[in-house]
Amino acid sequence: MEIKMDDIARLANVSRSAVSLALNGKDGVSEATRAKIFKVIDKYNYKPLRKSKKNLHELATVNLLVVKSFALVGNNYRSLPFFDNLISSLSERISNTGGTLQISTIDSQHLEQSLNDLPNSDETTGTIVLATDLSESEVRTIQAKLENVVFIDTYYRNIKADFVTMDNYQGAFDAGIFMLNKGYQRIGYIASNKLIANFQMRRTGFNDALATRHISIQPQHYYQVSPTATAYDELDIHQIIDHDAPDAVFCEDDYIATRLIKQLVTAGIKVPDEIGVMGFDDIYEGTLLMPELSTVHVPIYQIASQAIQQLRGQVFKHDYAPQKSLISTHIIERNSI
Repeated sequence: MEIKMDDIARLANVSRSAVSLALNGKDGVSEATRAKIFKVIDKYNYKPLRKSKKNLHELATVNLLVVKSFALVGNNYRSLPFFDNLISSLSERISNTGGTLQISTIDSQHLEQSLNDLPNSDETTGTIVLATDLSESEVRTIQAKLENVVFIDTYYRNIKADFVTMDNYQGAFDAGIFMLNKGYQRIGYIASNKLIANFQMRRTGFNDALATRHISIQPQHYYQVSPTATAYDELDIHQIIDHDAPDAVFCEDDYIATRLIKQLVTAGIKVPDEIGVMGFDDIYEGTLLMPELSTVHVPIYQIASQAIQQLRGQVFKHDYAPQKSLISTHIIERNSI
């Protein structure tokens, strides 16, 4: 049986980033977790990809530029499973070809000055920007300052640049059709109170899916909360369950969905018997809930690999044209719907 890192994480009941840290001998996992991971590795004779010999068509050093803001990518961004897995996937993909990932963090409030202050390095062959929260003007500013740059986790149709992200529209559209096919008609929507390009596309896709059955979200079933807050009291479930509650809700990301399920269960509300919950992102924490979270899976490793491929194109091909890549998602059906 040939297994991959995702299989090891599932079999050891840990996150993918924990497997990556253990394999690379880095801190961040306990000895007990490390032992559990290597027990699975030994059992299935897992062989990690060997680093390729350094050649003219591999990136020696890649700078990951993280732009912090007051939206999703804040000071604690590495504590959020989606970003942690994305960075781990980039690091693994680059190290497998003998390269090095360097991480630089700057503040969006002082973007131009922060870009000017970035250290120069002759070995840095390109930059991947974690662009989750970036506006159109901020993308253009970075594009004007840096050569060989790929933006991940967002895209703008009117900017001629390299973008790689999940297909947010398709993922949310599929989620809407999935919920409709389960028989739900009174559907609620819990949106982020911080509007970014990804969430805009999810809203459009989900609403378009409902429109195929001539259904729309009623105003009283539309809610807004923080997309990443961990405090349970930040999400007021009584706003949902005490006033003409919907039969099911779509949450704009899994952080919202996991908080909602925990609060509903605490309040004695049966999920999905009394209200169904659907998420988006497929973070590991969604599998630790009772019931486990139905969600939209985002192929993070493929996003990382595609970003590196496009960066290589910029560096090594003289006739390279910028590319916008949307990576398809798929539904993960568990027990919350």
